[in-house]
Amino acid sequence: MTATAMTIAGSDSGGGAGIQADIKTFSALGVYATSVITAVTAQNTLGVTAVEDISPDAIRAQFKAVIDDITVHAIKIGMVSRSETIVAIAQELAIYKGPVVLDPVMVATSGDRLLREDAIEALITGLVPKAAIVTPNLPEAALLTGTPIAETQVEMVRQAEIILSAGASAVLIKGGHAGGGDSVDLLVDHTGVTEFATPRINTKNDHGTGCTLAAAVTAGMAKGQPIDQAVQNAKHYIQRALVAGKDLAIGHGHGPVHHFHQWWPA
Repeated sequence: MTATAMTIAGSDSGGGAGIQADIKTFSALGVYATSVITAVTAQNTLGVTAVEDISPDAIRAQFKAVIDDITVHAIKIGMVSRSETIVAIAQELAIYKGPVVLDPVMVATSGDRLLREDAIEALITGLVPKAAIVTPNLPEAALLTGTPIAETQVEMVRQAEIILSAGASAVLIKGGHAGGGDSVDLLVDHTGVTEFATPRINTKNDHGTGCTLAAAVTAGMAKGQPIDQAVQNAKHYIQRALVAGKDLAIGHGHGPVHHFHQWWPA
């Protein structure tokens, strides 16, 4: 059977993040991509200039259209900017039994806020308990837990444990926003902590990094990989995409990673 995944996220008109990044990642990793668009953003490598949310009814209709016809082996949830969207997705997920990867997209790489303040609680209560893994970066983990941005691995683990207590099965806190020569991510579940460290890449082409990593984890889980293996493989993929993307000439700001580095050079 063909491995198939669904992305539930916003559309990035610049093509570097969101739905576009997820579909590219699924495709690059040999997984068939389906989608539910939650919002349309006007954005490019310089930032987000407009966001228009898709109605809850249209979100439900997209989900049902896919699920009624196609076997989906894993679902990734990205940008869900308001509580109405979150409620609609949570209701539809009640009938879904496969793994869910929740990437709590709250702030874009450009600094633009993508999740309304009043929707944070809905995200925690409605979607976190359904997640096989939650993949926040350091600022997102701080917002989810109501604590300062973690500065040490001990603080990262404490934040992950708070998210676990909200019902998630595992948490991958991404250390890309921290300092140091290595980017250190921590996978925390009820059995312990696993560290994934990779050399930090000096590049301005990092737009969509978080979306891409979470999508790669989803692709691995759609293929039946256990969470730790899916994370390890996803880290390897995003590292190569960042290295290959250093020479991409897309836009005037933070360009995208190179999702298809295996097939064509920058």
